[in-house]
Amino acid sequence: MNKTVNINLAGIFFHIDEDAYLKLQRYLEAIKRSFTDSQGRSEIISDIEARISELFSERVKHDKQVIGNKEVEEVISIMGQPEDYLVDDEIFEDEPKTTYKTKSAPSKKLFRDTDNSYIGGVASGLGHYLGIDAVWIRLIWLLLAIGSGGTFIFIYILFWVLVPEARTTADKLTMTGEPVNISNIEKKIKDGFESVSETVTDVAKNVSESVSGAAKNVSDAAKKVDLKKQSSNIKSSSKSFFDTLGDIIMFFFTVFAKFVGIILMITGASALIALIIGLFSLGVTNILHIPGLDFVEMANAGDTPIWLVSLLAFFSVGIPFFFLFYLGLKILVNNLKSIGNIAKFTLLGIWILSFIGLIIIGIRQASEHAFNERVTEKQEFFIAPNDTLHIKMVNNDKYGSLYRNHQSFKFGNNEKGERIIYSSDIDIIVKSTTDSIASISIEKSADGRDYDKAIERANNISYSYTIKGNDILLDSYLMTKAKNKFSDQEIDIILYLPEGIIANFNTNTRNFLNNRIYDDNIVSSKHVNHFLKIKTDEVDCLDCPVEIDIDIDHEDDGIIINKEGIDIKVDSSSLRINKNGLKANSPAVKVNIDNNGIQIKSDEN
Repeated sequence: MNKTVNINLAGIFFHIDEDAYLKLQRYLEAIKRSFTDSQGRSEIISDIEARISELFSERVKHDKQVIGNKEVEEVISIMGQPEDYLVDDEIFEDEPKTTYKTKSAPSKKLFRDTDNSYIGGVASGLGHYLGIDAVWIRLIWLLLAIGSGGTFIFIYILFWVLVPEARTTADKLTMTGEPVNISNIEKKIKDGFESVSETVTDVAKNVSESVSGAAKNVSDAAKKVDLKKQSSNIKSSSKSFFDTLGDIIMFFFTVFAKFVGIILMITGASALIALIIGLFSLGVTNILHIPGLDFVEMANAGDTPIWLVSLLAFFSVGIPFFFLFYLGLKILVNNLKSIGNIAKFTLLGIWILSFIGLIIIGIRQASEHAFNERVTEKQEFFIAPNDTLHIKMVNNDKYGSLYRNHQSFKFGNNEKGERIIYSSDIDIIVKSTTDSIASISIEKSADGRDYDKAIERANNISYSYTIKGNDILLDSYLMTKAKNKFSDQEIDIILYLPEGIIANFNTNTRNFLNNRIYDDNIVSSKHVNHFLKIKTDEVDCLDCPVEIDIDIDHEDDGIIINKEGIDIKVDSSSLRINKNGLKANSPAVKVNIDNNGIQIKSDEN
C-alpha cells in the first residue's frame, strides 16, 4: 500500500503517489539546477510549474484521483529533460547550437494577445491563430464592421468577452503554436528580459549622450539577434495556402459551435430561472396570493398538494434543462471539469422518480373524471291550450353570462362570503308531450372518481328558476362550493310542452339552445324570437318568413329567372324585378319603383 502526498503546484492542490512525488521532485530540482545562473530564473521556474500543474489538471478526472508514475512520466515527456535543452546565452549567436528532441507539431489555441493590442487584442490573437499579420486582420475587421452596418462590432465585443487573454507564458506559447516546454518557456522569458533591457538602453541613450561605444555595439547586436529571432519565428510559423485555408474553415466551425453553446446556455438558464420562480411562487401560496393560482386550485380535483406538483415538475423539467445549460458551457469552455458520475447518476435518479411521480398524479387527476352521474329535479305546471309560454334567461351581474362557454368556469364569493365556483354550462332542450300538463326537468351532472363521489358533486350543484304564470325565468348560471372542485358540472333544462300551446323563446336564450334539432329536441337556436306552435315531435313557426324555392337560371316562354332577378317579356311589354327595384315598360306606360320613389310616365304625358 503506497502513501499519497498532497502538494500545492502553482496554487492547485493534487493528490500524488509517494514514488511519483519523489520522481517529480527530482525532476524539478534538476530544472532548478540547470537555471542557476540564468536571467529570470524565478519566473522561468514559476511558469514551468504552472505548465506542469495545467498538464496534471488535464489528466485528473475527479478530485480524489491520485497522480501516479504514469502521469508524471507523460508530463516529463512533454516538458522534456533539462539536458535535452541546452539553452543558454549561445542561442543569441548567429549559429544557434540549441539541440532538442523532435516532437509532434503542437496545436494552436485562440487567445487575445493584449501585449500587441489596440483595443482588446482580438485581431492580434486571430493573426497568431491564422498565421496572418495582425494588420490585415484589423483591416478586414474594419471593412466588415462598416459593410455590415456595425454587426461585426457586436461580434468583436463577443470575441472580447468569450476569448480568454493570453496571460501566462504557457498561454502565449500555445497562442503562437510553440511547444510548451522548458526550452520555450526559458526563451520566452529571456526575450521579455531582452526587450526590457533594450528599452532601458534606449532611454539611457536619450538621457545621456555619454554612453560608451561598447554599449551601442551591444545594443546593435541585440537588435540583430532580435531580427534573426523574428525571422526564425516567421519561418517556423509559415504555412501553406491549403493549411491556412483549412485553419480558417475550422475557425469558423469553432465560432459556430461557440454560438450554439451560447444559445444552449441562454435557453437552459432561462428555463431554470422560470422554473425556480414558479417553484417558489407555488410554494408560498398560503402566504402570498398570486393571480391565476385559484384556477389551479379549483381544477385540482384530486386534492394533490400544489407544492408537491411544482417540485416534481421542477425536477422533471429542470434537470434536462440543467444538462442543456451544462452542454452549452462545455462547448464554450474546453477544459471544463466534469460534474462527476455521482452527481450525474443522482440527478438521473431524481429525474426518473419525479417523472414517475407526475405520471401517478396525472392518473389520479384523470380518475376524478372517470364517472359521470346525474340527478334530476322535476316540476309540473299548467298552461292552457293555445296560450303563449314565454321562456327567458335571467342574467346576474356578479355570476351570470348570457354567452355560454361549455369549458369555462369562474370563481368568486357568494352572499355568505363562501368561496364558490360558477359556470354557464347550461343546455335547454324542448320536447313535445301528449299530456295536458307541462313540466320542467333540471338534470344536474358532474364527474367523480366513483359513483358516490359523482352523485355527491351533482347534488351539490345549485340552480334556480322561476315560473310566473305563462313566463319561465331561467338563471344563466350554476353554482357549487369550491370544495367540490371543477368536475365538469353542467345543467340540462328539459321542457316538456303539451301539443297545441305556443312557445316564444327570448333572444337571450339563443346561446343556450342547440344549433340543430336532434333526437326528441324540437327547438333550435334559429327559432328564437318567434312564436312556435307545439306539434307532435315538431314545431310550426307561426311568424317565420315563408321560404320559396326558385329554380335558378330558368327560362321559359319569355320568363327569365336567375340570380340577377326576374325578367318577363310579353310582346312589346317587359317587367324587371331585381335588387334595384321594379321596372315595367309597355307601349303606353312606363313604371319605375326604386329608392327614389315611384315614377310613372305615359304617352299622353
